[in-house]
This record gives sequence, C-alpha cells and structure tokens, in this order.
Amino acid sequence: MTDGRDAAAGATAVGNWAKAGRHAGLAGAAIGVVAAGAAAGVAMERMTVGRGMRRRARVALDAVGPYGTLRGAPGTAVAEDGTPLYYEIDETGDTAPRPRTSKGTAASGAERAAARQAAEVRRRLAGPRRRSPAPTVVFCHGYCLNQDSWHFQRAALRGAVRTVHWDQRSHGRSGRSRPPADGGAPVTIDLLGRDLKAVLDAAAPEGPLVLVGHSMGGMTVMALADQYPEFVAERVAGVALIGTSAGRLSEVAFGLPSFGVKAFHRLAPGLLKVLGAQSDVVERGRRATADLFAGIIKRYSFGTPQDVDPGVARFAERLIEATPIDVVAEFYPAFATHDKAAALVAYDTVASLVLAGERDLITPADHSEAIAELLPATRLLKVDGAGHLVMLERPELVTEELVTLIERAASGGRKGRPARA
Repeated sequence: MTDGRDAAAGATAVGNWAKAGRHAGLAGAAIGVVAAGAAAGVAMERMTVGRGMRRRARVALDAVGPYGTLRGAPGTAVAEDGTPLYYEIDETGDTAPRPRTSKGTAASGAERAAARQAAEVRRRLAGPRRRSPAPTVVFCHGYCLNQDSWHFQRAALRGAVRTVHWDQRSHGRSGRSRPPADGGAPVTIDLLGRDLKAVLDAAAPEGPLVLVGHSMGGMTVMALADQYPEFVAERVAGVALIGTSAGRLSEVAFGLPSFGVKAFHRLAPGLLKVLGAQSDVVERGRRATADLFAGIIKRYSFGTPQDVDPGVARFAERLIEATPIDVVAEFYPAFATHDKAAALVAYDTVASLVLAGERDLITPADHSEAIAELLPATRLLKVDGAGHLVMLERPELVTEELVTLIERAASGGRKGRPARA
C-alpha cells in the first residue's frame, strides 16, 4: 500500500506539472513522460522500504548531520542592481571545528577524516612563505547550491588561511534578483562576474587572492577575468576551476540518449519558464515526490552514489531542494550563451588547478580538458569515479589539491607545467 501511495503521489505531481506543461507544448509532454517513468521506477525500486521510514530517515539525517553548520563573520556586499550579496569570512587563527555532530553524538567517518586533514593543513600553511603575503581564498559555489557546499574544504582550511564564502544572488542567504517581469535585468554569467567583483571589493579589498569556483562558480570566476583583466593581473595569485566549463554547454548530453539531447536543450527553457511562473504548485509537487528527486539528485551529483556517506548525500539534497523553481528557471538560460574561453588567458600567469569528476554528467570532464589546454601552466586532474559534486564526494582529495594550489600561490606562482592526472 505504501508503494501505491508513492506512485500516486508521483502521478499527482506529474499531473500538476503536465497542466503547466500544456502551455509549453511538447516540452511539457516530453519531460512529463520522463518524470512519470522515473516516479514508477522509484516506487518499484523501493518496494521493501516504506515511505514513512524513508521520511523518518531524512529527518534523522537532517537533525544530526553536521554538514553546512560552519559559520563565519557575516557581511553584505551590494550588487550593481541593489541585490544584497551575503558573505562570511573565516580569519586566520579562527578555531577549527571539532568533529562532532550538532547533537554531540559521534562524528561520521567523513567528518573525522576532515578533522585529521585540518591539522595537517594548518601545519603546512603555517610554514614560511617565500615571496608574497598569504592570500585570501574566495569560494564561489555552483547553480542550485550555496556557500555551504564547500563544507569540507572550509573545515580543513579554517584558521589556517583567510577565506571568504559567499552566496550567489538568489541563492542561500543572498537577496533575490528582481525578475525581468518586475523590471529587473535577466541573469547572465557576466552579471555574476560583476557580483563577484562587488564581494571582493567588500570582503577582500587588498592583498593577493586565490579564487575557487565550482560549476557556475567557475564560470563566475571566468566572467570576472573577462571584465576586469587588470584587476586579475594585479590581485589574483591562484585560481581553481572545479567541475566547470568555458562554453559549449548546449552540447552537453546529461547522460540522455542521443535522440533526446537536442529536444531537451530546445524545450527545457520553455518548460522551466512555465514551471517558474507556477512555483507554488511545483514546490508542492517537489515535496510530494521527495524520493523521486533524491534519486535524480544522486545520479547527477555523484559518480558512485552507493559509496557516498548517507549524511553527505542528504546534505546535497537539502542544498538543491532549497533553491526555488523560479530561481532555477531564472538562471538556466544564462548557460546557453556562456562562452568565456577567450577570457582564460587572464589566468595564464598564475598558479592554477583544473579539476573534474570523471563521471560528471553536468559539466563533463572533457570541458575541463578544454580549459586546461588554454592554461598551459595548470594542473589538470580528472578524479576517477567522481561526479559533479566532487568536493563533497572526494573531499580529502579536493582539499589536498587546493592546499597545494594555495602553497604555490603563496610562494610566488607557477614553476613550469604541473603534472597532470
């Protein structure tokens, strides 16, 4: 009976989407069929686990999971259109977090590993710096995430180096953009680059910088270079581009069959626009089909979801669930026109890292290879078996690579072409 209720809930939600989808023509039909099939698959796959039990498991993970609980000194920058951009600063010498959950129970294996790594990171970054002052490390998160997606890296670096973590407009604790329907400008990657400049001016007005960007955050870092090359030449000592792309996103297959890729790219913007206009209905549908979305999120977030700590997997779900559908719709068109390959030359003379999950379905690893070809001094690393949220799936490896990058940046930049893997 429970599985029947799951299937019925999924069918009801799909029906609601279909009503909205009628206004998007074939888009609604095509994606509605995919959603209905996925809902049925989830019901069959979980026949032995009741919906109530799954709901209780999610609540339990939400209650004790330590992920996303780190906080720093808050601040707000103001974007050119008046949107408040929230950031937090962790200063050198801040107390590193203890490996405990929010209820004081024993920490997970992932959290204990992060604590062990943090001690080593503090030792390494406290060593002598030969040529330049310590940089401020600025973390830029991706689409449908927020600054907490860097939880493990933040925990490891806390107290060892000054870091800035910020929420992109309409994400996390930052303010919402004024939508075009209310007189606001459309969201573009260039606009996000100018947002980053506003955050840097407010949170790190002097000294060298290491910029770290994941997915849309990496595109934001590229847009900064495109519009402010002199600033980059003067201030940026290092850059990490993780699971991101310099363009050609309209060619990404997302793991779909070849015959469906062109249709998806053609139809998805229209459907998202319609769904965004009926956000109340869609959000109720998302809540009703939480199990369906959990499966989809795991597929597109992790390369080996069966090996990911359940608390980490649930954390990723929470991050994505927190992004309203109208924000998803508002940002999506910006990716089709994103092309910042030419801007990468601004980072050619600084220490750099290009890192990608080898099983990334959203920004495939060959997009990182293309970036690395334009940055001859970079270290390119493709992580075997990892997906799009590689910083959560393989946190120790990503942190280790970032620490090495910070060391290179602090010691004066590049020294020939680093090894590739």
